[in-house]
Amino acid sequence: MTQAFKTIIWPRRNLVFIGLILIVIKSLSGLVLPWQSKVLLDEVVPSKDTSQLTTLIIIVLSAILIQAVTSFLLTRILSVQAQYLISELRAQVQKKVLSLPISFFDNTKSGALVSRIMTDVEGVRNLIGTGLVQLVGGLFTAIISLILLIKINPWMTLFVFVPLSIFGFIALKAFKYIRPIFRNRGKINSEVTGRLTETLAGVRVIKAFNAEAQENEVFEKGVDRLYQNVKKSLTATALMTSSSTFLIGVATTGIMGMGGYYMIEGTMTTGDFLFFTLLLGFMIAPIVQMSNIGSQLTEALAGLDRTEELMNMASEEEDDNRTIELEQLDGDIVFNDVSFSYEEDKEVLHNINFKAPSGSVTALVGSSGSGKSTIAGLSATFLNPDSGTITIDSQDLSKVKLNSYRQYLGVVLQDEFLFEGTIKENIMFPKPNATEAELQNAVNAAYVNEFTDRFDDGLETLIGERGVKLSGGQRQRIAIARAILADPKVIILDEATSNLDTESEGLIQKSLSELTKNRTTIVIAHRLSTIKRADQILVIESGNIAERGTHDELIALEGRYYDLYTYQSKI
Repeated sequence: MTQAFKTIIWPRRNLVFIGLILIVIKSLSGLVLPWQSKVLLDEVVPSKDTSQLTTLIIIVLSAILIQAVTSFLLTRILSVQAQYLISELRAQVQKKVLSLPISFFDNTKSGALVSRIMTDVEGVRNLIGTGLVQLVGGLFTAIISLILLIKINPWMTLFVFVPLSIFGFIALKAFKYIRPIFRNRGKINSEVTGRLTETLAGVRVIKAFNAEAQENEVFEKGVDRLYQNVKKSLTATALMTSSSTFLIGVATTGIMGMGGYYMIEGTMTTGDFLFFTLLLGFMIAPIVQMSNIGSQLTEALAGLDRTEELMNMASEEEDDNRTIELEQLDGDIVFNDVSFSYEEDKEVLHNINFKAPSGSVTALVGSSGSGKSTIAGLSATFLNPDSGTITIDSQDLSKVKLNSYRQYLGVVLQDEFLFEGTIKENIMFPKPNATEAELQNAVNAAYVNEFTDRFDDGLETLIGERGVKLSGGQRQRIAIARAILADPKVIILDEATSNLDTESEGLIQKSLSELTKNRTTIVIAHRLSTIKRADQILVIESGNIAERGTHDELIALEGRYYDLYTYQSKI
């Protein structure tokens, strides 16, 4: 609560203060009706004063008008500001999420992150919006009403105060019980949303394996967990509601009995009784309303707790060691005794040593799980070595500011991601302001025009989510064109030709020679025929460099590379 107050409420204290003034005016104007009702019964009617009746009606109508205006202003000022704050917070959280290291995304479902960005911040509207102000305003109204009630009849007021105190005690206990439930609800909701996002993204796999039933079962279990959580909170809320109904009923019945007795005795007028009854409503209504607003605030704070956890995570750039700004880049990459593990005591790379000179092509080959993609990830700064150093132009890469290095980096992944939109938008993604000449150069170099010329809309063709309307080879060529347009100094090709048919592979090989010219290139390839011209080939086995050399040197060695190459040649 303290953190939420500092970061959300205090910077907007002026708006909250205006809201409090408006709610006070609204509350005071609301007290006019019960006060004038007493005047009507005790003064106007007995004296039959029609002019005073007219004045009374004007006063009541004015109070009602003030209530309407202040109510409108409260919504206009606070609710709109709350919605603006929600959009602002969403943008901040999304910005924070994108700044987190790749390892965070490897361990977190994308759907869960969507939930945290879009849903968890929603509760802010109850802190800056009318919720918090109504809570404070309700307290103010209740206190004013209580003072007036004591003035009218202290014994009747005391009788009411006892059940209300019991209700307050129950409400506090209930809120303490509800808050962790709301926190857990956010977690469950994000997990369910995450699984649903995966299901929709993998619908082709689900249908291919006739797995609709098991996916339905998984989702139903998640939805049931959410239901069980909601049921717990509803039970606590129902307890508050029913206890308030009972206790207020007891108080009302007691007031009828005591008020009737005092009026029979002549110590209380009819106007006093009506005034007391209406004021009692003004005191009780905010207290009952507080239970609802309190639930909203509890849910809001639970969501903001989760948002705060995310915002407190260290981003990639929040590393005091990263102080070096690269003004330019030649692209000399050196691995010096580099070891790495994804899990403690399970090392996947062991003391790797090699140099990739500026403008050279280094190919990584080996069996699946040998550590090739890990070396590529380290070169791209997606991962950080556990020991040893990686240098770029003799600068320790762990001390280089990531933005200053990645502006010179181009990556083509094995399962390349394309955004929904047009082919042109995807190619221009790294350089939205590229000229038409730069675009056409990238298109021609990657032979994208070879298939877009057959499309009615050419480069403006919509490709669908993740490029589902294109073949694997077409998607890969768009990815390579995107890398060419970025004009990087360092290129990492992770199985860049894995999805290409023979004809497409031939076209891409031509473009790759242009793409890699004067650029440091690290290529991961299962198809060994694509890397014959590499300056050096590293054979990676079980996290070690088993062999190194050119294609001809390794063939002459008749070792592991020779076995892989001759095996593929027979297929």
